[in-house]
Amino acid sequence: MDKRADKRTDKRTDMRTGRRTGKWTAADLPDMTGRTVLVTGAGRGLGLITARELGRVGARVVLGVRSPEQGRRAIAGLPGDFDVRRLDVSDLGSVREFAQQWTGDLDVLINNAGVMDVPAARTADGLDVQTATNYTGPFALTGLLLPYLTDRVVSVTSQLHRQSRLDVADLDWRSRTYHPMHAYRDSKLAVVLFSLELQRRLTASGSQVKSVLAHPGIATTSLAAHSSANAVNRLAFLLNDPEHGALPVLFAATQDVPGNAYVGPDGFGSIKGHPTVRRPGRVGLDEAKAADLWQASAALTGVGG
Repeated sequence: MDKRADKRTDKRTDMRTGRRTGKWTAADLPDMTGRTVLVTGAGRGLGLITARELGRVGARVVLGVRSPEQGRRAIAGLPGDFDVRRLDVSDLGSVREFAQQWTGDLDVLINNAGVMDVPAARTADGLDVQTATNYTGPFALTGLLLPYLTDRVVSVTSQLHRQSRLDVADLDWRSRTYHPMHAYRDSKLAVVLFSLELQRRLTASGSQVKSVLAHPGIATTSLAAHSSANAVNRLAFLLNDPEHGALPVLFAATQDVPGNAYVGPDGFGSIKGHPTVRRPGRVGLDEAKAADLWQASAALTGVGG
């Protein structure tokens, strides 16, 4: 039996009612025919699984990837309506070019692209690579595409946001000594605070668009494979496999959840399991810090001021 299909149907049917019981899986995805979804970083890992499953249920899926050639190879043979476009979220020029070429409604934006624990480096814009990829690039992309959005923004974060000591005054690591994992945690807290402030602004404007957060728990993907954090992948039996890691993103993108919902695995510590709505850390619910972060982000990117 196809392992992917098996993971999509790991439920039971109540013989008396005919209804499915148990945990939410990709088998519960609604029909997405007629809806357009953009998934960044969709050429591999959780982004590719997310794109694949949304395409399977009828969505028109735009894959925003750094290498369109690799993206086309990744979706070759998959059923669905896929559109592969170049997008490097760490490069503000690429983000602006992508947004300028967008036409028509965008129902769901999934800010999935990310890097983890990478050495200090600067982008062509002079920004910290890790912060730009995980946060400031998606911040700018969301702001530029907001006029086209009809349903929601899903931003992928990490439980490690709880350990962050984000310095909004030094968001781009100019005065502090750079530490790869600290920068990763800070970028993921920035994502959580961004969602909080984005939802506040959407609500204040009367918009029906929602901002939603998702995290995969700890999933055995290639994200940490190049770093010391890869040690967790040696404990795969304790973690989410990639198929389950993508479920919170799929749930956040398609289910009736409130604005600024935080979706993650339902297991102990939200490390593994099936998706449910949880709560971010208290550091991610600081409204004043979220507002300050927005202004700092707008100053860095030239978007959303």
